[in-house]
Amino acid sequence: MNGLHLIADLHDCRCPPAFLLDAPGLESFCVDACQRHGLTVVGRLFHAFHDASSQPAGVTGTVVLAESHLAVHTWPEIASVTLDVYVCNFSGDHSLQAQALFSELIDRFAPSRLEKKEVARGNLGD
Repeated sequence: MNGLHLIADLHDCRCPPAFLLDAPGLESFCVDACQRHGLTVVGRLFHAFHDASSQPAGVTGTVVLAESHLAVHTWPEIASVTLDVYVCNFSGDHSLQAQALFSELIDRFAPSRLEKKEVARGNLGD
């Protein structure tokens, strides 16, 4: 259970606005980023939402990792994103990989304002 959970709220993102609506593009970017940072992708699901008039309205996506998960939720109407990167450290310490992935994701969305937290999870003692 011992792990690291990185959580961020990204406001006023300066990435291209279309990126916040592009479920296949976000999926590709997130999966590639996980792999670049040495994490093991075992599944993925990205869903594009539409408003009442069938206009694109954001994306929710999850990459399931052998080490745990990455989740992303976009709100294009307010240029905002929430991110979650969680890694368990059962078979080894994946904290540096999680932090590098988290930084790359934040950089890609280029928020003007950022709120982030690091939470140590499941420390059962040594």
